[in-house]
Amino acid sequence: MEIIVCVKQVPDTTEVKIDPQTNTLIRQGVPSIVNPFDKNALEEALKLREKHGGRVTVISMGPPQAKDALKECIALGADEAILMSDRAFGGADTLATSRTLAAGIKKIGNFDVIICGKQAIDGDTAQVGPEIAEHLGIAQITYVSKLEITDGAVCAEREHEEGYEVIETKLPVLLSVVKSINEPRHPSIKGTMKANRKEIPVWTAADVAINPEQIGLKGSPTQVRRIFTPQQRVQGEIIQEDTARASVTRLLTKLNQAKII
Repeated sequence: MEIIVCVKQVPDTTEVKIDPQTNTLIRQGVPSIVNPFDKNALEEALKLREKHGGRVTVISMGPPQAKDALKECIALGADEAILMSDRAFGGADTLATSRTLAAGIKKIGNFDVIICGKQAIDGDTAQVGPEIAEHLGIAQITYVSKLEITDGAVCAEREHEEGYEVIETKLPVLLSVVKSINEPRHPSIKGTMKANRKEIPVWTAADVAINPEQIGLKGSPTQVRRIFTPQQRVQGEIIQEDTARASVTRLLTKLNQAKII
């Protein structure tokens, strides 16, 4: 089974900073990690390989330092990793990003399953995976919490707000997975040594068949007008009196003083 996993290197959530002038995330000097949902995607790919055999290839679009994220994926057990990196890819929204990744996947060639995390923690759009499926013209199942593949048939349990639904389709398919699907493994010593020796190939826009007008900033219809960090709210007050009646009385007094009631 040929499995492709799409991953993204994202800023550590505790260190997110925003440039107020450009309305973009400040990545320079900010610690980066593999998007947590993408680790679940990789873990599910590795489990499928263990059950069905085959190969797991990881692909990412990002700056040169995203090689670190791909090496971590190799350490966790991926067979191959590819970085798509070019200034022409810069400023991409989800549509341009999905076009770029779809072009990279077409260059890889044969695949049975593409697995993505449900969303990236820096954008939280959950759009790139489904858009890749549309560009490739294949079936997609999002928010997958349980997965079985038998004789070319896919049976997935899909998580949503009101419960779960079971969906079946045929290969090839793109799946986006939720955190509850598995517990990602830790890198092994052997895997880490392999990752340290591994050369990560870098594909530029010239290496894939793609219209330069449809990638990067030029190919991004989304225009961000403003992005900001919400002001931290004042911490609440815990009302604790000797009796419930006294607590309610004090609460009502404070609400009256604040002209809320």
